[in-house]
Amino acid sequence: MSSTRRNLLKAGLAASALPVAGCATTGGAAGPGPFQPTWDSLIAGYSTPDWFRDAKLGLWAHWGPQCVPEFGDWYGRQMYIQGNPFYDHHLAHYGHPSETGFLNIIGQWKAEAWRPEELLDLFQAAGARYVVAMAQHHDNLDLFDSRHHAWNSTRVGPGKDIVGTWERLVRARGLRFGVSNHGAHAWHWWQTAYGYDAEGPKAGRRYDAATLTRADGAGTWWDGLDPQELYTGPTFAPPNGIGSIAEMNAWHDERDGQWIETPPENNPAFVRSWVARQRDLVDRYKPDLVYFDNYGLPLGQHGLDATAYLYNASLAWRSELPVVNGKRLEPRQRRGIVETVERGFNDALMPEPWQTDTCIGDWHYNRSRFEHHSYVPAKSVVQRLCDVVSKNGNLLLSIPMRGDGSIDADERAILGDLAAWVRVNGEVIFESRPWRIYGEGPTAVAAGMHGEGGARPWTAGDIRFTTRAGILYALALDWPEDGKVRVRSLGRQALEGRTVERVELVGGGALPFSQTADGLVIDLPVDRPVAFVPAFRIRGAGLA
Repeated sequence: MSSTRRNLLKAGLAASALPVAGCATTGGAAGPGPFQPTWDSLIAGYSTPDWFRDAKLGLWAHWGPQCVPEFGDWYGRQMYIQGNPFYDHHLAHYGHPSETGFLNIIGQWKAEAWRPEELLDLFQAAGARYVVAMAQHHDNLDLFDSRHHAWNSTRVGPGKDIVGTWERLVRARGLRFGVSNHGAHAWHWWQTAYGYDAEGPKAGRRYDAATLTRADGAGTWWDGLDPQELYTGPTFAPPNGIGSIAEMNAWHDERDGQWIETPPENNPAFVRSWVARQRDLVDRYKPDLVYFDNYGLPLGQHGLDATAYLYNASLAWRSELPVVNGKRLEPRQRRGIVETVERGFNDALMPEPWQTDTCIGDWHYNRSRFEHHSYVPAKSVVQRLCDVVSKNGNLLLSIPMRGDGSIDADERAILGDLAAWVRVNGEVIFESRPWRIYGEGPTAVAAGMHGEGGARPWTAGDIRFTTRAGILYALALDWPEDGKVRVRSLGRQALEGRTVERVELVGGGALPFSQTADGLVIDLPVDRPVAFVPAFRIRGAGLA
């Protein structure tokens, strides 16, 4: 009996409810299969697949036309906000957004230096066991061969099926493949493009989204396309007469600047489009993982429909459940999909597998990160990986790509340093499971999203644990200056009398140690097999 079938039986779903020889138990939005589009059904029938629990590290190609200006995150929205640095950058480099809008940035996105095979070489060497391709961002451009949206990367921009290319190459390497869909927020995110300057010589002149029609594309690279399908329509267009930048910003902040998860009542066409495109994405590329950039699931019932459909379809394709990521989940929801904590932490060993997603720079490429050498270094990435894995989680890491599809020299160096650590210490991370506690140490983290910016540096006293194949592993998140690692959790008292029999440095050999009632003290050698975060095999009866 397969683990999937066993889990469904355990949850009270009959074996006959599984899709067999084309038999359907449900239809409609959820498709044929055992899952209904309700939280109760998802929670009752779901278990996180072993491949995800084994993988631990994914790398993310969070890449699209917003990387072309090389100015950072949310360029498409912020370039239409007067007084914003993105607006100033756009005005200086491209022109006024009433004349040169984001549509024109898409036209400049050519991906001429994109070498996905070379990037995958770097990703795989760095330890990636799954690769996630962005399929649609808030800018509402599909980066795949979309049947339901003409504004897609095969028709405009690079003229390539970005997702399809990643999918083919990733699977050829035996890695798992995921997609990220951020597009459920496009309908409110784009409303700044329907605004205007509140002050200055062009005050009152509406930006391009408010004026462009299909007819305006005649004879251009977007001939035949409707700009309103890209910009989603004026749901929250600012009214005439706003006379100051502050007043315009307040208008947006109170309306379209909110993170809205409900469907737009006055824009049902957008919802129909999102639903059709999400199903098309799943049917075409059969992802192992779908990352929704949403609190819970997108667009109310439509997100439940999409998730149940993916679960049922995946059982039919490969007799295996996929992973669906959502954010800020209620505790019970964490049993129906896998929570992802954007740029943040968990402060405890979690009962359900989870993920943190973060980036070594800005989500969209920012040239100043390279110029000022301000990326997150490999040491910090490894420390984060160890902390997350010890708490039953995975790390999904974005390496920002330039608009042309390349990465810069600093990013290559970081991937190289990460690969060097993984070559030595991969056994401590991959296919591992948490120990009875995640670790110990003085450095506390705050649970929740977006907390990494205020986190304190890890120290040699911060220890994390994993287990694999009957071995207990300990990781010191920094090298101690005095050459000794101290672990209170491995003292005889904490271990209830169990004895540590042998300690080995991963990548080295046996080490001298002493175990007292209060802790374990490990003496480190002068030679270091890795530049940061040493790992140790701890052997002894009943330890793992």
